[in-house]
Amino acid sequence: MELRRTFDEDAANYDRYRPGYPPELFEEITRYTALGPESRALEIGIGTGQATSPILKTGCRVTAIELGENLSRFARKNFSGESGLEIITGDFITLPLSHNSYDLIYCATAFHWLPEEVAYPKILSILRPGGAVALFWNHPFPNREGDSTNDINRKVYHKYRPSDEKAREFSDRDCEARIAELQEYGFRDITCNIYRRVRTLTSDDYIGLLNTYSDHRAMDPTAKAAFEREMKDLLDQTGGFIRIYDTIDLYLARRP
Repeated sequence: MELRRTFDEDAANYDRYRPGYPPELFEEITRYTALGPESRALEIGIGTGQATSPILKTGCRVTAIELGENLSRFARKNFSGESGLEIITGDFITLPLSHNSYDLIYCATAFHWLPEEVAYPKILSILRPGGAVALFWNHPFPNREGDSTNDINRKVYHKYRPSDEKAREFSDRDCEARIAELQEYGFRDITCNIYRRVRTLTSDDYIGLLNTYSDHRAMDPTAKAAFEREMKDLLDQTGGFIRIYDTIDLYLARRP
């Protein structure tokens, strides 16, 4: 199975444990795009709809594409009765979409699964002239030095998933590559905003969150069970929680 399809295996778990996005992020999107009742937006990868409601609240019509059938079904149930939303099950890359049709195309923590050499030109072709793209990600970091809960996380990962690469927190400098990509493919008026927050999760909730990550779900089942058991036991011995340091990056750009 492709890793990007693992998210569809447990839609309810994904909806429960994946965090949403800061209100300030959506405020910035609406300022940049001036969305309203006459606007049309396209969401790539709706998941269970965590980034959908703030866009619908602007009054615009949203067409959402979702690769997973279970996630699509879950999102349709979440938004039953919402006349301004259409959900299509399919792959953004292969779906036929009308040119010059959308005022906004946005994608929350999913764009990295798409081949950029196909996705960017397609976005440009289906945006209306002057239309905007909004790409954003959440980068959770449970590996800060000096945080005892993060020390436990590193210890368990080192035992079950050793790596020579040191865990590194997302920084402002990491935005430069995405900005350069947007420039390379011909977008203009590019802006980038960074948002930060700290989440405190119980040990149970952390295990639930880990089970929304494709690489964790792909572990050998025996090793995965042992990993989760030891992570929970060690966290429970030192308070029963973990702190996660999130960095959220937002990129906005226009079609010429």
